[in-house]
Amino acid sequence: FKGRQAALLFGSGYLANAGTVAALARRGDVVFSDALNHASIIDGCRLSRAEVFVYEHADIEHLRWGILQAEGRGALIVTDSVFSMDGDIAPLAEIVDLAQRFGLRTVVDEAHATGTLGPGGRGAIAEAGLDDQVDVIVGTLGKALGSYGAFVACDQQMAQYLVNAARTFIF
Repeated sequence: FKGRQAALLFGSGYLANAGTVAALARRGDVVFSDALNHASIIDGCRLSRAEVFVYEHADIEHLRWGILQAEGRGALIVTDSVFSMDGDIAPLAEIVDLAQRFGLRTVVDEAHATGTLGPGGRGAIAEAGLDDQVDVIVGTLGKALGSYGAFVACDQQMAQYLVNAARTFIF
């Protein structure tokens, strides 16, 4: 459905975001996080012990400035695709472009986009034509899909890493 080699099933979207972000960044790294990201992403940033640069909501210039200030210490850019309280959509193409230019990973939470946007309800990433350009896709089964739990979709190597490093998956 998300066009990835692998997916891990978590008990909730909160656990998926918190565990994934914390596993992909560590002390000495910088995580670039949108100001309106969900609490689960914010808590994942805190658990990572990385420095967190919170860029103004959907502000690509502020994000670019923050990346330049980090002087190569970045680990990842994390954003909701559709923001739960406002309903607006992140500038995903520009975020992916910056990530590729500066060698950063991207984590996109599609909780509010899965089932509502894109071809076949595959989300905002698919709608933007970025299917193969986002490193990690987080999504919930409990919103438009009407079930329980959440997933992290990624390549096989990333899935294997998360199986061994995402505390909210392991424990």
